[in-house]
Amino acid sequence: MTSTDLTVVVPVYNEEEAITATVEKLLDLTFEQRVIVVDKKAADATAKPLIIVVDDGSTDGTRDVLTRLEQTHGERIKVLLHPENRGYGAALKTGIRAAATELVAIIDADGTYDPEELSHLVEAMDTADMVVGSREKGEVKIPLIRRPAKWFLKTLAEYLTGRRIPDLNSGLRVFRKRAAVAFLAILPDGFSFTTTITLASLSYGFQVEFVPISYHSREGRSKIRPIRDTLNFILLILKAITYFNPLRVFLPIAFLLLFSGFSLLWISYFCFEQVMDITVIVLSLSGLQIGLIGLVADLIVHGRRLGDSQEGQ
Repeated sequence: MTSTDLTVVVPVYNEEEAITATVEKLLDLTFEQRVIVVDKKAADATAKPLIIVVDDGSTDGTRDVLTRLEQTHGERIKVLLHPENRGYGAALKTGIRAAATELVAIIDADGTYDPEELSHLVEAMDTADMVVGSREKGEVKIPLIRRPAKWFLKTLAEYLTGRRIPDLNSGLRVFRKRAAVAFLAILPDGFSFTTTITLASLSYGFQVEFVPISYHSREGRSKIRPIRDTLNFILLILKAITYFNPLRVFLPIAFLLLFSGFSLLWISYFCFEQVMDITVIVLSLSGLQIGLIGLVADLIVHGRRLGDSQEGQ
């Protein structure tokens, strides 16, 4: 095993229509590999990835399809089973833990991502901890109803992380297993897994690169619930950034309250010749308290990171 061996994790739930095509394309995939030859020099070679398919409690014919694929390609495919549906993120966690290679890739099984794009992502891993397939190449088949919500979530995440994020929750990416394992305990079991690992990696200072990829119409029925999932994603982004970079959340609120308090003091004194003292005091004190809470939270976060870095040495 070399440092560029690759395992591809495919989470599956009721995808009997698309899973065969996805796996067959992955079986045909090759990627460039750097190996050490006898004279201790690096040389280029090609390799094929290992494939871990995690069936997350499918109730259609997916399990039968996977059984046939594993029987035919058992040396390349490993099928793991959840007895019941636990969620997209839970399936990914199971696959990541089972991977025995340094590099791990994830890809959805519904035909929306082209497995051939993985080779470009692997090439970019020489200088990165994670490479995300950014859905911005060619004609991107994202449903119109989901685009406003995706734009808002991306804008919010970019503000809170202070980084440009071309694609917040792409389901096609490659990362170093050690980087993902560091966050597994806090990563959710649902669809927000990819959003959280992106925010966590950016907030923790990992090198995250974005490579443009194409995105196709899915096979079968989507499991996304637009309104409910959008609200959950907003809460998730706020919680994730509060966990990793709390000042980005607390300081704007504190400044807004303080500004409101001083503005009300100025308006009430100069325009109405009387001070709305109770309201001004409440707004000002609330702003100070929230700002102090943010500072304390930031100290806790930095202390946690220092402890993690010392454990890793």
